[in-house]
Amino acid sequence: MSDRLKALADAGVSIWLDDLSRELLNTGELARLIAESSVVGVTTNPTIFASALAKGETYNDQVNELTAQGASVEEAITAITTTDVRNACDLFTQTNAATNGVDGRVSIEVEPGLAKDTDGTVAQAKELWELVDRPNALIKIPATREGLPAITATIGAGISVNVTLIFALDRYQDVIEAYLSGLEQAAAAGHDLSHIHSVASFFVSRVDTEVDKRLDAIGTDEAKALKGKAALANARLAYAVFQEAFASDRFSKLADQGARVQRPLWASTGVKDPSLPDTLYVTELVVADTVNTMPGKTMQAFADHGEVEGDKVTGTAPQAQQVMDSLAAVGVDFADVVATIEVEGVEKFDKSWAELVETVSAALKGDSPDVKDS
Repeated sequence: MSDRLKALADAGVSIWLDDLSRELLNTGELARLIAESSVVGVTTNPTIFASALAKGETYNDQVNELTAQGASVEEAITAITTTDVRNACDLFTQTNAATNGVDGRVSIEVEPGLAKDTDGTVAQAKELWELVDRPNALIKIPATREGLPAITATIGAGISVNVTLIFALDRYQDVIEAYLSGLEQAAAAGHDLSHIHSVASFFVSRVDTEVDKRLDAIGTDEAKALKGKAALANARLAYAVFQEAFASDRFSKLADQGARVQRPLWASTGVKDPSLPDTLYVTELVVADTVNTMPGKTMQAFADHGEVEGDKVTGTAPQAQQVMDSLAAVGVDFADVVATIEVEGVEKFDKSWAELVETVSAALKGDSPDVKDS
């Protein structure tokens, strides 16, 4: 058992692995992480599946079966990815029961090309929910403007949702509104609210990547002194939004009917700047009632030398706001920052989806192309 990861879990942070592959499942590595590294959930995305399919032979048998059935590329992608998610869900059955449904969750994302298509997103969310057919699945829906009503409709249908690609505080408030409206619709439709779960995935490192690039371009000492601070400040302000929203009378009425809070999930927690500590976005975002989904490399780094130094988030909103004010004072337009990285986030997943299509198409034809990591 990793003592450092256990300490993180004991501090109220749910540790999820931001990775999934047939190899992780078949070799028992995911089961080992559950048993020894306090891992209580998994997130996936098109990049993860593209990489998994490009690297291993563990999908060959299923690909051969799908080829024999004459499956289309889209049908094959759906079959392959839902199989991995279903099997991962089964590994987390005990975790899910032990946490009263809160953890033991595995996420699968709607196709990135639907990010601007509300009705298409809802339809695919329902399809994926039925195909995975496990109560501990989460359907990932991006927090684009078109995604917001899809989140409400999907929650309203009684389906658990991981809202992804959140960068801005105002968009996060919209996500919470979408969740609460969905719960109200679900209650009106007679769904058991205690069975509906949701997390709000607030992206971290991508904020620093974009902001720090702009600070370098500004070039002043005041600007450079702010490098590596924007992402944590943004996340800490998001937690304050979470606390206020779920202490409201509106949520209290839903909680009386069994509703759960929509926990913040810290995503994109791998540190991209080598000058920053490699566990920065874990250590500095320790707070109860949150999830931190980590790439394997980040999880290993924390298990090796990460430190839990108590709650680093509660009550930090004033200092976080000072950082944001200082960024504005040196000339960083944060609204433009988050708008830019939302567009980039959708584009990156579109690219990974195209690579996934290419990989599966080649596999169905019996080829094995090299696919770049995204």
